[in-house]
Amino acid sequence: MNLHFKVILPEDLQEILNLENKKMNELFPDEMERMIAGWNSKFRIEALNHYIPLGWSFLARELEKNSLMGYFIAQPLLFVDGHTQSLWVEHIQYISLQARDELCELAYKLGREKHLQRVYFPQDNGISNSVTSFKPESWQPGALAVKTTKG
Repeated sequence: MNLHFKVILPEDLQEILNLENKKMNELFPDEMERMIAGWNSKFRIEALNHYIPLGWSFLARELEKNSLMGYFIAQPLLFVDGHTQSLWVEHIQYISLQARDELCELAYKLGREKHLQRVYFPQDNGISNSVTSFKPESWQPGALAVKTTKG
């Protein structure tokens, strides 16, 4: 499958919400459970409205069908854990393992390209499997840190 990546724009918001709602329907067949889980989700409309305009969030589309295969929302952080600049990946959602792996690699390469010192990934959704080649370290409960520089 050939994936195309692009920065998430405000017009992509509804498609992202549709993907998340589909995933929530699969995880929580009961409507009440789904609603409660949505309150604590990282893809709430308020979170997406915060991350999307920052320009550090990307989505993956399958070229042939132009369908959304996954996305991540992220933002740069200054002066975290003794590092001047880092990238915080708040949430990654995907339909295929290939999309998950390539989105994680994109976040890592983005950190390197922009001379950020670390990328912090969530430790859920099987993300640790995607970042093993980057030698992740446990940072805090629920987060993995990957160095993007030699120092």
